[in-house]
Amino acid sequence: MAVCGFVTASAQCKTVSAIAENFDTWKDISKCWSIQKGEAMLYASDKKIIFYSMTNPKENMYLVTPKIKAGNYTLSLDATDNGGETTLEILAIQNAANPKTFTTIAKPVKIGKDRKTFNISLKKDSNLGLKVMLNGVHQAVYLDNLSLKPRK
Repeated sequence: MAVCGFVTASAQCKTVSAIAENFDTWKDISKCWSIQKGEAMLYASDKKIIFYSMTNPKENMYLVTPKIKAGNYTLSLDATDNGGETTLEILAIQNAANPKTFTTIAKPVKIGKDRKTFNISLKKDSNLGLKVMLNGVHQAVYLDNLSLKPRK
C-alpha cells in the first residue's frame, strides 16, 4: 500500500524499546519499517540501506523505524557517503503518512566516513525518521549497523 509517497506495511508491528539492525538479511525494506524516497531511490542492498539521488538531488528521503516507546535513547549507526555534501537528520514521527507530524529531534549533521551517535528523547511513542539530504546528482549515502538502546 502506498500512502503520500511512503511505502508502508500493512502488517501489525509491535512497539519496541530497542533496535539492533545490521541489515544483513534484508532483500527489501523490512515489513515493520517504511520509506519515503520522492523521485530518488532508497533501498536495501549489499547488507546496508542505500539512499541514492539519481538525477534528483535535495529530495526528502526518510527511512522510518518501527514505533518506539517514549523515553530517552542512544541511537548510533554507521553513515558514509560517496562524496559531496550530505547530511543526516533524526525526526520523531507520529504518523508516517502526514509530514506535518514530523518533529526534528537531532539537527542535521554532515555525513563523512564515521559512526554517528545521537542522544534522543521521545515524549510519546513515535517512529524515528532518518532523513538523508543528498545535494548532488548520483550521490549516495549508506546506513548500516543501527543500534537504539535505552539511556539511563
